Amino acid sequence: MRKDGRENDQIRSVKITDNYLMSPEGSVLIEMGNTKVICTACVEESTARHLTGTGRGWVTAEYAMLPGSTGSRKKRDRGKTDGRSIEIQRLIGRALRSVVDMEKLGERTIWIDCDVIQADGGTRTASITGAFVAMTQAMKKMKDAGMIDEIPIIGFVSAISVGIVDHEEILDLCYEEDSRAMVDMNVVMTDKGEYIEIQGTGEERPFSADELARLLSLAQNGCSALHAKQKEIIGEL
Repeated sequence: MRKDGRENDQIRSVKITDNYLMSPEGSVLIEMGNTKVICTACVEESTARHLTGTGRGWVTAEYAMLPGSTGSRKKRDRGKTDGRSIEIQRLIGRALRSVVDMEKLGERTIWIDCDVIQADGGTRTASITGAFVAMTQAMKKMKDAGMIDEIPIIGFVSAISVGIVDHEEILDLCYEEDSRAMVDMNVVMTDKGEYIEIQGTGEERPFSADELARLLSLAQNGCSALHAKQKEIIGEL
């Protein structure tokens, strides 16, 4: 039995509060169990420097954990972002760009900010799932304002963690499970069942092809449940 009483193939309780903040074009608070992340999307009327003049837009992300989000105070990033945060924000950016038609976006940048206000495992996966909703909100406002002709989304994207803990294959790890996982994996998927990124590590031992297949099957079920949550808010595009 898991600490919170879930079955091995169950995700944590998920709540996505949309239009969470007043100023950004898109914003949500995503809660997965005790993990809480504020995701915002802001639109800038210029594209990345390497795309200037191409007619293509860009989506980029920043990620941070606030000082009170963990058991011991985390220092603020002042001038230098730590390596873990850089890796996670690059992952968020890659995940979102994979489902955006940059030509239809035009020469604009959508800035995604994911700020963890409470961490209990799965902060990067929750960030991706929530950021997609915030980004789509921003695009809907752009369309309503006549900035774009159509919402340039080619698929939904969500992410979930899976792992092997105490020789059991489990879905959506909380911190206590993640900290003692034999195998730890983060999976990013579209609502068409396509993989965007798989990050898997044998923390205490290697894992077999059969174990990998079972973990990916768990992840697919978890991402499908998250896509359903996203569609409750966004609707079909």
